[in-house]
Amino acid sequence: MDRRLTPANGRVAALELAGKIDAERYVPAEGARVTRPVLDLLAAPGGARERQLLLGEGVEVYERRDGWAFIRAGRDGYCGYVEEPGLGAPRAATHIVATPATHLYAEESIKSPDLAHLSFGSRVTVLHERRELFETPEGFIPKKHLREIDRPFSDPVTVAQMFFGTPYLWGGNSRLGIDCSGLVQAALLACGVACPGDSDLQQALGRDVEGKAPQRGDLWFWKGHVALMVDAETIIHANGHAMAVTYEGATKAALRIEAQGGGPVTHRRRL
Repeated sequence: MDRRLTPANGRVAALELAGKIDAERYVPAEGARVTRPVLDLLAAPGGARERQLLLGEGVEVYERRDGWAFIRAGRDGYCGYVEEPGLGAPRAATHIVATPATHLYAEESIKSPDLAHLSFGSRVTVLHERRELFETPEGFIPKKHLREIDRPFSDPVTVAQMFFGTPYLWGGNSRLGIDCSGLVQAALLACGVACPGDSDLQQALGRDVEGKAPQRGDLWFWKGHVALMVDAETIIHANGHAMAVTYEGATKAALRIEAQGGGPVTHRRRL
């Protein structure tokens, strides 16, 4: 089983894995919610970052131990460890942040102290609609920056373009820093398309279009990398070459990546 998608760590495993995988205990999932603007999801307590979770995202908790929680992310089933204080009681979200980023304000005024910087895709619960801001349990957010959670976007490329210029960050999933698969996942999830967190898993999306003319929204894969086609000649991707989300000519990028040891394009997929 893929460790990233298997809710088991040797000590505990999800109840549904009883008889399928060895563990000291098999436990039911405990619902929880991310309470920090950005929360690192790690391979091991204090270990390397694998992905990030955003405010309001739901998780399933299987173990709380020494300040760490072993969890499975609700958005894609990714398993790992997060700092336990970054979790709170579950709460149904009503809206998502639908602009590249926004601020959370202490009062019903954009001149009041800003409490947090929230990234695109963060999930919040609107309690009351004010004149220019929505009130949430965490604070106030400009109404123009939120979108009802049941109104998905229609074009993943348009969503990806919101991240243009975002710094590259390995394992990143926010406007503060994002990587190639994080960009693709943010774009697809916002459009209501299920999407795993890593590029090797994303290769199974859609259908193979090798040999066909590229179209907007196609996914191009290299070993360990993924990009979205903006049009027949241009990609948008989070890349370590520019250390940012950038546009690049598709043919130029393919030649550069191969020349730098990344190999040729391995998959071309269309949703």
